[in-house]
Amino acid sequence: MTDIVTLKAICDELKIDPRDARERLRAAASDAKANPELAKARKPRTPWQWVKGSAAEKEARNVLKK
Repeated sequence: MTDIVTLKAICDELKIDPRDARERLRAAASDAKANPELAKARKPRTPWQWVKGSAAEKEARNVLKK
C-alpha cells in the first residue's frame, strides 16, 4: 500500500492556511510548463493528495513554500 500525503498534512507542517494553499496550487496546476507533474496529478473535484515522495508532491511543496 502506498502512503498518501494530503494537503491538510502539508498545511499543518508548513503552518499555512489551507484556503490560500488551494489557491496557490490551482494557479500552479494551470501552468503545465512550470509544474508538469502537478498539472498531471490534478483531478478536478477531488481532494488535493499525492503519493508520498512523488514528483507531484515535491512540486506542490515547492509551490507552497514560496
